[in-house]
Amino acid sequence: MAPATVSSHHTRTMRIEIDKESGFCFGVVTAIRKAEEELAHGKPLYCLGDIVHNSKEVERLKEMGLQTIGHEEFRHLHNAKVLLRAHGEPPKTYAIAQQNQIEIIDATCPVVLQLQKRIKQEYNLKDNPKKQIVIYGKNGHAEVLGLVGQTEGKAIVVENLEEVKRLDFTSDIRLYSQTTKSLSEFREIVAYIQEHISQKATFKYYDTICRQVANRMPNIRAFAATHDLVFFVSGKKSSNGKMLFDECKKINPNSYLIDTPEEIDLSILKGAGSVGICGATSTPKWLMEEVSAYIKGHVTAS
Repeated sequence: MAPATVSSHHTRTMRIEIDKESGFCFGVVTAIRKAEEELAHGKPLYCLGDIVHNSKEVERLKEMGLQTIGHEEFRHLHNAKVLLRAHGEPPKTYAIAQQNQIEIIDATCPVVLQLQKRIKQEYNLKDNPKKQIVIYGKNGHAEVLGLVGQTEGKAIVVENLEEVKRLDFTSDIRLYSQTTKSLSEFREIVAYIQEHISQKATFKYYDTICRQVANRMPNIRAFAATHDLVFFVSGKKSSNGKMLFDECKKINPNSYLIDTPEEIDLSILKGAGSVGICGATSTPKWLMEEVSAYIKGHVTAS
């Protein structure tokens, strides 16, 4: 999208640019498309957890008829249609669906599905009772719960290097990663385990980070560096959003995390020659466009 230029008699020309690389990843695009297709039939559709970690998009789909439910409600649901979002679910969810005659519309991201399968195969290889299946990810995150579920709850989740230090380095380690984690941190963890693993134990690691997400890191750095001011649009629940925003802020201290256009402190726009608008893999394009329109409206009106 070509940067928009706004001028008024009070301000010098301001360049506003929406990052064309930001916005939904293909897993989220597919989940939302599936939801919209189902909702077009006008029948009730439930979604297990927020379809995407963005309150504005959840609200938009709610208006179309999508009802978000939690696992507790899901257990008591019968003869209904439920969409599983891109993050994926543990095997238990599918078992409940079968018992309760729930029709599943599975929108699990193919990258996540592949990872679930690999972890399940690793777990079913009963090659060593002391083998540790380790997942680098965020504890309690929907995707991670789905991954741990493949191991009957036995996988060890590590959130950072400090937690890695508590592993048993005298026993075999198989390391995987949540698909949206930082590639550089994953590599640090790999290097640490390689240095500390006992010669009697084996260590294998699988880089399961989604490249569509990982490639956003260098892109967001380049984008943040070219603007005086950056508005990073993301839901507060998005772990991918948090990671990318932190990266933005490192490069450009004038970066602000916002969920809606109304959160913008208009006073910080004064004197800015260029404003960049970017977002997470869970940020809809239309919301970034709303932010752009909001800034234009206020700059022109000032």
